[in-house]
Amino acid sequence: MGLWSGRSGAAKVDLYTRGSVYAIHWGAVLCVVLVAAALLVSAAGRPLLVSAVLLLALVNGVLCHRLARTAIEAYLGRRAYPGRLLALCAAATAGLAAPVVAAGTTVPEGLLPLLLGCCLAPLSGGHCLLPRARTVALHQVLALVVLAAVLPGAGYGAGDAVAVAVTVGLITGWLAVTVRVSLWVLAVMWKLHAARDVEARLAVAEERLRFGRDLHDVLGRNLAVIALKSELAVELAHRGRPEAADQMTEVQRIARESQREVREVVRGYRDADLRAELDGASSVLAAAGIGCTVLTAPHRGAVPRAHGGGRELSALDAAVQSALGWVVREAATNILRHGDARHCTISVGLVEGSAVLTVENDGAGARAAAPVGPGSGLAGLRERLAAVGGSLEAGPLGGDRFRVAARVPLPGPENPGAGGAGTAAPSAGSGPVPRPPGPRRAPGEHRSAPGREPLRTGTEPKEPA
Repeated sequence: MGLWSGRSGAAKVDLYTRGSVYAIHWGAVLCVVLVAAALLVSAAGRPLLVSAVLLLALVNGVLCHRLARTAIEAYLGRRAYPGRLLALCAAATAGLAAPVVAAGTTVPEGLLPLLLGCCLAPLSGGHCLLPRARTVALHQVLALVVLAAVLPGAGYGAGDAVAVAVTVGLITGWLAVTVRVSLWVLAVMWKLHAARDVEARLAVAEERLRFGRDLHDVLGRNLAVIALKSELAVELAHRGRPEAADQMTEVQRIARESQREVREVVRGYRDADLRAELDGASSVLAAAGIGCTVLTAPHRGAVPRAHGGGRELSALDAAVQSALGWVVREAATNILRHGDARHCTISVGLVEGSAVLTVENDGAGARAAAPVGPGSGLAGLRERLAAVGGSLEAGPLGGDRFRVAARVPLPGPENPGAGGAGTAAPSAGSGPVPRPPGPRRAPGEHRSAPGREPLRTGTEPKEPA
C-alpha cells in the first residue's frame, strides 16, 4: 500500500498505465508457456520442438519487456526510441513463431490463432509506440501477409491461412490501439501536470516582479535623492558651510520616510485577505480534483450557507481576516501535499464573541493516525494567531479525517485588546502609555531606541497622526 498511497495522482495514473501494459505483456507470455507445456506433455513425438517454443517464449518475453519499458519512456519524450532493440525483439519473435507454425498439426484445432497472437503480443506492445502510427500499421500488415503466406506450408489451406492471419491481426491490432491510446492519455496528463507546475512558477515569478516593482517605486527616487543630498552635504562640509547640517537632516527625514514606505509595502505583501484566500483555496482544491465546500454562518445557531458575497467576512477586523486567511492558505497547502483527500469543508462563523474557522478533510491516511508535531507551518500559524489573541487546534477526528480549527476573539467593548497586537492605541496628544503584560516578543522583534520610530509587525495598530 505504501507504493500506491505515497504517490501523487499523476504518479498513480502512470503506475496504473505501465502496470496494465506489463500485465498484458506477461499474460501473453504465460499463455504461450502454458500451451507449450501442455503440448510437451501430450505430444511425445516432437518434444524438442515444443521445448524450443517454451524456451524462446521466455527469452522473447524478457527482451520485449525491456523494449516496452524503453518505448514508453521514448513515447513520453524522455529518451530516443530503441531501434536496435526493436530489431532484436523482432528477430526473437520470428524465431518463436517459426516453431509454432511448424508444429501446426500438433496444435489442437482452433488454438493456433490464439497461440500465434500471444507470440506476437509482447512485440506489439513496444512496437506500437513507434513515433508514426502509419509505420506501425504498415509493419503489422506486412507481418500478417508473411504469416498468411507461410501457413500453407505447414499443412493449412488457403482459406484457413487467411482466417488465422485475420484473427492474429485482430488480437495484435487491439493490443496496439489499447497501448497507444493509454500512453497518449498518460502523455497528455503529464503535459498538463507540467503546465500546472509552470503556471505555479509563473505566478510566483509574477508576484516577485510585482513586489520588486513596488520596492523600486518606493526606494528608487528616495535613494537617488539621498545620494545627491549626501554628496552636497560632503561638499558643504569641506567648505565649512553650516548648510551641511541642514542637508543631512533632510537625508535623515527621507531615510525615515523610505523606511516607513517599505514597511507599508511589506505589510501589504504579508497580509492575507480571508475572502480571497477562501476563493483561492476552493479553486486550487477543485483543480486538484478535491471537492471543496465553503460555508459561512454569522453566529452560533445560524444555518450555514455556501460562501458567496461574504458580508459576514467583511465585518471582521482586518487583522482577524489576515490571521484566518493564513490558516486557510496553510490548511489548503497541507491537504494538497499530504494524504489523498477527496472532499474538504471550510466553515467560518462567530461563536461567543470569537471568529471560528474550521477546515476538515478526508483521506488523511497515516497523517491522521500520527501525532501532530510542531511543524513549521503550524508553528507559524500559532504565532500569527497569538498576535491577535487567537489559538489553533489541529489533529485527527478518527478514521481518515483531519481537522484544523482556529479561534480569534473579536474586538469589542468587553474585549478591547482582541484583533490587534494586544494593546489599545494611544490617543492623540497623550504621553507614552505603558505596555501591559502580554505574550513574549516573537523572534526578530526588537525594542525601539529612544527618539526612533518603533518597529511594528503587520498585525499591530497604527499610531494616530
